[in-house]
Amino acid sequence: MDPINILVGLNIIASFGANFGGAKKGVKDKIGIFKEKPKTYLQTLPLVFSTLTLVALIISVFQIGTLEYKPENQTLRITGLIFYLVFSWIQIWAFKTLGENYSQDIAIKKDHQLVTNGPFKVIRHPQYLSQIILDLGGTVATLSFILAPLAIIQIPFLFMRASLEDKLMEKHFGESFKNFRKKTGQIIPFIG
Repeated sequence: MDPINILVGLNIIASFGANFGGAKKGVKDKIGIFKEKPKTYLQTLPLVFSTLTLVALIISVFQIGTLEYKPENQTLRITGLIFYLVFSWIQIWAFKTLGENYSQDIAIKKDHQLVTNGPFKVIRHPQYLSQIILDLGGTVATLSFILAPLAIIQIPFLFMRASLEDKLMEKHFGESFKNFRKKTGQIIPFIG
């Protein structure tokens, strides 16, 4: 097997293990009580895309749905691998920083707090930026033509989901959120 694909595969296993607690908690939240949880396709569609991109990446590790690996593409693939690795762990950092405020849903919990530390000092939605870059990095690292369209199609839905979350946070946190918003970018640092 290709060494870059081995590293991608090992990272899938490691990051899945690191995310397991947060994912398990997110499933528990499905039966929890929220202050507000809007009914919208943005609750599920981005999660479906995220799952599909993970499946496509796993398939790509086994060189199914990938372009031929040529020596002239090695530097490009290594660059994609670096972005994939770095941003998969930034995403985990974001989930861990959210702690009890983490949910797979767009929702405000009963005891919800505004998180402004860790990666949230610079950006309000580091988990979405990470999802975009790790999927694109995984695409380049594996040269997957299956993952590429999924990674690109999900981008506008992540931006729409972030905007909806911002509106919900502003509604519940008022001035605190407005001040936080002035200091941070939405998905791209210092923009939005």
